[in-house]
Amino acid sequence: MPTLVPAVAGSLLWMWLLNSQYGLVNMLLEYVGIVGPNWLVDPDWTKPSIVLMGFWGTGTVTVMYLAALQEVPKMYYEAAEIDGASKWRQFWSITLPAISPMTLFQLIMMLIASFQYFTEGMVFAEASQSTGGPENSLLFYSIYLYQQAFSFLNMGYASAMAWILFVVVMLCALVIFKTSARWVYYGGEK
Repeated sequence: MPTLVPAVAGSLLWMWLLNSQYGLVNMLLEYVGIVGPNWLVDPDWTKPSIVLMGFWGTGTVTVMYLAALQEVPKMYYEAAEIDGASKWRQFWSITLPAISPMTLFQLIMMLIASFQYFTEGMVFAEASQSTGGPENSLLFYSIYLYQQAFSFLNMGYASAMAWILFVVVMLCALVIFKTSARWVYYGGEK
């Protein structure tokens, strides 16, 4: 469901869930005897609320890992069991190497997505009537870039910021690709 719901609609839903007065999350916390925080107003709780909302979208990653797990040949597990390998050893020696290409893909995609975090922070910040949220606690790099370009019309500065973002993401991705030769195993390799 989270992949079908647009990011703005999902953010608005989470704003309702995390509302300090009538939100479902604080109601559930009160039910177990915990006083819920002001998720979207307190600068100390705005980022944890974004993280909590991020867990909602893990279904796609889960489905992709499930597909990768189903592609691991069963004969490897059978051979390991005959050799006396424990379940833990089978996980470390068979499962993790077999799904390592999916792990590489997810790592690169999440890296890019984390550097471009925009919509949720912008929607949450707009609820507090400021672009950066309470005490600029939601002023992510991409939101600051947007602010420079379209609020302050500093197009040159925003363009330079975009190039810096591109270079940083590219360098991080290159480091991951270079180190992946040590931990990513493909089916045809020995």
